[in-house]
Amino acid sequence: MKRIEAYIRPNRLEDVQPALDDLGVPGMTCEPVRGYGRQHGQTDTLQGSHYALNLVPKTKVFVVVSDEMAEAVVAAIVKAVQTGELGDGKIFVSEVHDAVRIRTGERGGEALY
Repeated sequence: MKRIEAYIRPNRLEDVQPALDDLGVPGMTCEPVRGYGRQHGQTDTLQGSHYALNLVPKTKVFVVVSDEMAEAVVAAIVKAVQTGELGDGKIFVSEVHDAVRIRTGERGGEALY
């Protein structure tokens, strides 16, 4: 199993959900986060004064899928959110050693679907 964790622009979330639904991904978790990468935050001007917003708002989306689905999920997220501009985000893929559905005690891939 693979955990796919994507940090995307908040306004692109509405494009990700249908893309994952089309692949049959049974669920996803999202949360608002703040951070910075190459952008190193933003600067703004308010009443003539410059100030820094060092943390850029992003949305973290993560799913756990079978090894076979991982590449398709990554491709779907990229297609849904890519603008070609700085700040499009990042995707991380990591190994999941086990999963347990608490209600039934099912383990591994059976706990996902």
